[in-house]
Amino acid sequence: MMPPELQPRSYRPFISSASAPTFSTFNGGHSPERSPNPNSSSFGRSRSMSKSRFSPSSFIHNARIAIALVPCAAFLLDLGGTPVVATLTLGLMIAYILDSLNFKSGSFFGVWFSLIAAQIAFFFSSSIFSTFNSIPLSLLAAFLCAETNFLIGVWASLQFKWIQIENPSIVLALERLLFACVPFAASSLFAWATISAVGMNHASYYLMAFNCVFYWLFSIPRISSFKSKQEVGYHGGEVPDEILILGPLESCFHTLNLLFFPLVFHIASHYSVMFSSAASVSDLFLLFFIPFLFQLYASTRGALWWVTKNPHQLQSIRMVNGAISLVVVVICLEVRVVFHSFGRYIQVPPPLNYLLVTITMLGGASASGAYALGMIGDAFSSVAFTALAVLVSAAGAIVVGFPILFLPLPAVSGFYLARFFTKKSLSSYFTFVVLGSLMVIWFVLHNFWDLNIWLAGMSLKSFCKLILVDVVLAMVIPGLALLPSKLHFLTEVGLISHALLLSYIENRFFSYSSIYYYGLDEDVMYPSYMVIMTTFLGLALVRRLSVDQRIGPKAVWVLTCLYSSKLAMLFISSKSVVWVAAILLLAVSPPLLLYKDKSRLASKMKAWQGYAHATVVALSVWFCRETIFEALQWWNGRSPSDGLLLGFCIVLTGLACVPIVAVHFSHVLSAKRCLVLVVATGLLFMLMEPPIPLSWAYRSDLIKAARQSSDDISIYGFVAAKPTWPSWLLIAAILLTLAAVTSIIPINYMVELRAVYSVAIGIALGIYISAEYFLQAAVLHALIVITMVCASVFAVFTHFPSASSTRLLPWVFALLVALFPVTYLLEGQMRIKSILADSAFEDMVEEDYKLTTLLAIEGARTSLLGLYAAIFMLIALEIKFELASLLRDKAFEKGGRHNNQSGQSSSTNFPAKMRFMQQRRATAVPTFTIKRMAAEGAWMPAVGNVATVMCFAICLILNVNLTGGSNRAIFFLAPILLLLNQDSDLIAGFGDKQRYFPVTIVISAYLVLTSLYSIWEDIWHGNAGWGLEIGGPDWFFAVKNLALLILTFPSHILFNRFVWSYTKQTDSTPLLTLPLNLPSIIMTDEIKVKILGLLGIIYSLAQYLISRQQYITGLKYI
Repeated sequence: MMPPELQPRSYRPFISSASAPTFSTFNGGHSPERSPNPNSSSFGRSRSMSKSRFSPSSFIHNARIAIALVPCAAFLLDLGGTPVVATLTLGLMIAYILDSLNFKSGSFFGVWFSLIAAQIAFFFSSSIFSTFNSIPLSLLAAFLCAETNFLIGVWASLQFKWIQIENPSIVLALERLLFACVPFAASSLFAWATISAVGMNHASYYLMAFNCVFYWLFSIPRISSFKSKQEVGYHGGEVPDEILILGPLESCFHTLNLLFFPLVFHIASHYSVMFSSAASVSDLFLLFFIPFLFQLYASTRGALWWVTKNPHQLQSIRMVNGAISLVVVVICLEVRVVFHSFGRYIQVPPPLNYLLVTITMLGGASASGAYALGMIGDAFSSVAFTALAVLVSAAGAIVVGFPILFLPLPAVSGFYLARFFTKKSLSSYFTFVVLGSLMVIWFVLHNFWDLNIWLAGMSLKSFCKLILVDVVLAMVIPGLALLPSKLHFLTEVGLISHALLLSYIENRFFSYSSIYYYGLDEDVMYPSYMVIMTTFLGLALVRRLSVDQRIGPKAVWVLTCLYSSKLAMLFISSKSVVWVAAILLLAVSPPLLLYKDKSRLASKMKAWQGYAHATVVALSVWFCRETIFEALQWWNGRSPSDGLLLGFCIVLTGLACVPIVAVHFSHVLSAKRCLVLVVATGLLFMLMEPPIPLSWAYRSDLIKAARQSSDDISIYGFVAAKPTWPSWLLIAAILLTLAAVTSIIPINYMVELRAVYSVAIGIALGIYISAEYFLQAAVLHALIVITMVCASVFAVFTHFPSASSTRLLPWVFALLVALFPVTYLLEGQMRIKSILADSAFEDMVEEDYKLTTLLAIEGARTSLLGLYAAIFMLIALEIKFELASLLRDKAFEKGGRHNNQSGQSSSTNFPAKMRFMQQRRATAVPTFTIKRMAAEGAWMPAVGNVATVMCFAICLILNVNLTGGSNRAIFFLAPILLLLNQDSDLIAGFGDKQRYFPVTIVISAYLVLTSLYSIWEDIWHGNAGWGLEIGGPDWFFAVKNLALLILTFPSHILFNRFVWSYTKQTDSTPLLTLPLNLPSIIMTDEIKVKILGLLGIIYSLAQYLISRQQYITGLKYI
């Protein structure tokens, strides 16, 4: 059935001539009103008669392409490994940054360069050439991967609108290239991945199935996204050839690929055994004629439009070729499947068995095909269809050994089934269900009931009962779906019961993968693809019944959750994972599936309903805690701690509540904040794993049994447990910070609450740091706590100042600076005093103990340096941010006054950003004006500069202590000086224009001083004194390296002067100093001098380019 916009105008009640229909299916009919010629095109006029125009729009086939290319990309990433993922991630991040900066062409080329780099990394990191034994196969596989990567790049290129506007012909060619090439690459890669997972036994059939899927997706005629579709209204709504994506040549190649590629692949991989048996020969026929039958069915949707456009010719092609193909396929299936796999159930001796099986299969296939093609319409065809159904039913019953005395039973069953299809009689269908159920029950009792086999953890009799109930339900449900709408609840009950029973059976099969028969165990695995196939078939059935309004939204919700939960057994080996996943999905999905009234703009869910759903989600997660424990145990390889288990449950609860907030309460800011706080709490519990009190922990029998294992002790021995209670303090501090940032704690409005908050944060962090890293001296603990309290108070009241905070904060910072040397010196003194006071010190090995003590003191002092460096960095960042905000507020305030003086003070002309800034100032600093901050906060630049310098100095000390003075560290440490503020008391003339000068001058000075120190260290021989002798090797070494070091000075001096003043010099000056750096790079013996030389070249080139750009910009301005 075609959509209305593609039907001829005579069959449509209404169509708008300006509408642009979506082309999902294609028809082979023609319009008798507009086209009297029977050979006229049902797809429009020729290219010479109507010309399509380019129409820029979004690419409408993204979902279709994603089905093919997204799994291919995932498979290629898995083959390439970490190097490919890292390369692609870095490249796409750069492309995203360029796109966010509105650099369109840069983003486009960034995507392509990312894909090219990832492909190069793929060739070097993947194991393609070692996996395949043949070099041609390896090259072919590499070409396939490169082609797929190229197609992904083509797909990404179609997402850029500017390419459509600037290069319309290229966009049309890319779309055509994508549809022409994706079926070949996607089907091959899908088959490759499937073969890698399940083996090579049926590889040709996998390739055939994927070929059919992608032929349906891409070879059925589709309308281009970028061609004008106004011609659709011409000629009765028929679609012209010009707006189709593919032409006859591409369609022909797709057809050849569908028909011959699986067959050729099978011949190439099984050439030695393809004529060894009748089953092998049948494979050859099946691999050609099954795709041929699919091709003939696809022709009903326009797949053969390139062969002929006459509907009568197409129908004759389908009838003749379909009949021949059907006969061949049925005979081959008999040989390959029926007699090969189910021969034990055929109770008729040859040659009658071949005759009866052929009658059953060929007759059933013919009747089904005739009914599907709509050939059963008149009285004669109905009688023939009924007679064929009776014959097929009776022949099938004889084949399986049904008693001759009861042979009328299957015959009557077939009659009523045919009557249902021809007369649409519902009573006939239920009669067929009753009779068919009796036949199924007889077959099961006759063949399986007496076998003493344990299958999937239960006896075969129990399993037969479940199968019988499931089969009967499957037969009843189609009839229930045809009942009046008042009785649709019966359909819903039947579908839910069938889904529950199917989930139970598959869970037993997948969890218990062994069969027991008379004391012999044989491994039997329920295949994973069966779980996937039944899941997607169930979801497709639910969607179809929902579209036809056969079932309600609640049934759709329950069935979707039940079928989707079956996929969990593929990833987690727990025996109850299906039911746990079903409960979680039922708790999480109602906001998405049950509230679909899109006409309402407000929240579709009331507040109490949101609380109720969130409570149900939390209870569901807690109910599933044992399965979560098993999943974490399987993932970690050991039993998870109580903190990890609780944290995962909290995170899962928060993530499960995301649909509630995102869909129904997106306008409620407090709901978003609470959700962030819940997820953060869970993540902190998972990362920190704090000790959980026994009263809070849940210890079921499963968890107790898992934690009573002695494997850890036997492998690792008894490990001294480190006290983990301080982690509670860190968790509390982080959660309090998040609560303040999200305004759950209103510290920006209440000064008293602000003070209590800052002191609490400082105490919690101070105690945590003391207990975690400094366990020796109580006095040191007090100093660390005071330090953290001062840092917390300073940071909080700098960001949210009060009326008196600006007068007190400089003293707080001074106390913080004074505590730094006291704490640093006290750490060593307290440790040494405690050692000297130890009475047992004399009895120990003095040197070893002293060395250990000194190393411990050095490590503790290094930790203190890192702590104070982080504190001073935080203060410098906070002051830099606040000063930048003040300058921005002053600029807007000045602009507001200027607008008021010029008479533009109305609310309509008032800048929106200025109004926002005034509201921000009014809410954030209600009692503290900008003028008062400027008057009383003049200390902020000086404090920020002191904090920056101290942070930089401490980092240099840490660099010497930890790395021995790394050359590369200065390039990471020097940017800290960008936090320096404009302060005339510290540096005269230093402003925003000179912000890069401290960075460059520090790098140059550091490298020069360390170079001098290295030269001095090389010529100084300890107690022997200087080794300098005129003409000696040390003298020559020192003179040469000092001279080469001095040659690098001009470039550095010129560049640093330029960075300070930005005054333009002659273009030749930096270029003249550039060659002076070359001898330093080539001839020196010191690596730092070489770095200075390279840096001098970079400085000279940068100065020349910046000066040149300034000159060109000035000319443009003039």
